Amino acid sequence: MRFPRASGVLLHPTSLPGPHGSGDFGPDAYHFVDWLVAGGQKLWQILPLTGIGPGNSPYMSNSAFAGNVLLVDLADLHAQGWLDAEGLVPVDGLSAEAVDFAVMYPYRMERLAHAAKHFRRHGTAAQQDDFQRFLADHWSWLDDYALFMSLCEHLAWRDWCEWPPALAKRDPAALTDARAQHAERIHFWQFCQWRFYRQWAQLKAYANGRGVEIIGDTPIFIGYLSAEVWANQHLFELDERGRPRVVAGVPPDFFSATGQRWGNPLYKWSAHKKDGYAWWVERIRRTFELVDIVRIDHFRGFAGYWEIPSSEPTAVKGQWVPGPGEPLFKAIAKALGPLPIIAEDLGVITPDVDALRKKFGFPGMRILQFAFAGDASDRFLPHNHEHDTVVYPGTHDNDTVAGWWATATDHERHFARGYLATDGHDMPWTLIRTAMASVADTAVHPMQDVLALPTDSRMNYPGQESGWWRWRFQWNQVHPWHAGRLVELARFYGRT
Repeated sequence: MRFPRASGVLLHPTSLPGPHGSGDFGPDAYHFVDWLVAGGQKLWQILPLTGIGPGNSPYMSNSAFAGNVLLVDLADLHAQGWLDAEGLVPVDGLSAEAVDFAVMYPYRMERLAHAAKHFRRHGTAAQQDDFQRFLADHWSWLDDYALFMSLCEHLAWRDWCEWPPALAKRDPAALTDARAQHAERIHFWQFCQWRFYRQWAQLKAYANGRGVEIIGDTPIFIGYLSAEVWANQHLFELDERGRPRVVAGVPPDFFSATGQRWGNPLYKWSAHKKDGYAWWVERIRRTFELVDIVRIDHFRGFAGYWEIPSSEPTAVKGQWVPGPGEPLFKAIAKALGPLPIIAEDLGVITPDVDALRKKFGFPGMRILQFAFAGDASDRFLPHNHEHDTVVYPGTHDNDTVAGWWATATDHERHFARGYLATDGHDMPWTLIRTAMASVADTAVHPMQDVLALPTDSRMNYPGQESGWWRWRFQWNQVHPWHAGRLVELARFYGRT
């Protein structure tokens, strides 16, 4: 599928400014949309909107369907009458410069709990009716999710395979008893999802109404400690105790000499095929209810994935295993029609991966920071780009451009200076201009590079399990010339 020629900015909502320790769906998100419009940008790319998991990563969520409750705008809860003004007062330790999860998480969860309790007791008839409609529309995943999260809390976040056997194996009588025992907390998790979905729908409608589309992100794999693995054990490669037999990752690469052992359970693709890939169809359907375009992370895993025995501490001793390939995407297309999907085709890309991507017309990705390590044949160099690609100076997994340039090799520096006709004094904006000028239909720039920020503003470092996903910006870092320069480049290169 060819995308209209356009450009945008990569920024996860947690990185927005705001008074409550993390960006959210509040006023700063709407102001960011207005800023995108002022800059002539038509796209806002985000990371997964699902909840965070180990290491605070949005790629290791407790659910493939549920939203991140930490993104709920607390001011809206106050406006609805469920949270008093005192609840909005920030506490010591809530940082404006970075997300401190140790402080922000309990602060926000306490206020969400207060609002849920007030709504349950005093919500108006109209509010209660809307809540019930939401429950009915999302029952297919929400019932399991709310119970799962309640049990995780009650059982100290132990792996679900270590729960009492009747709960781990989902005995119907045990589940009925658990729903009765944890009814209040189940209501809390349902309430949080209701507010997440309603607030995000309003924000997305505002963006769409201003001509801005949302690019979402769907990880290929999901976390083991998730409602979907617990509720669909037959769809994953688990042993008789419910533990993963094999886990996901990638072999040694640019980021790590021992590879990356992600630890996600792998799909039992034979079971998915028998079901007509119904779980995946529903996952993609629900994702497109939230966003306009979907970037599928680690697309190469659908052609072939790196399978690591769960007993191995690193990703070195793994093997490539064929993925589901064409039948999966044919099932999705048959059920949902042609969809605007971006394939994250980075890493070890073999001809079968390119063939699968092109078979279904999914644009691939090109990262400019990777372009200068080799020679003129490098596929990341602009003269080798194709229309059906999305070009980035870097992604959330890369260093900022300023950080990359500060540590680039002599070869990279010499090649980049000559190729880009620059002395290297302003590499963030040089690469933004280069991305804008590319024949690629879509160009997306991390907000850190728009602001020309150094390494300490990096969002993530693949293979490092903690210390990331914390970056935030402040509006005093943003000047009128930032939007002015973006809109000028968008006009020069036909992206308005």
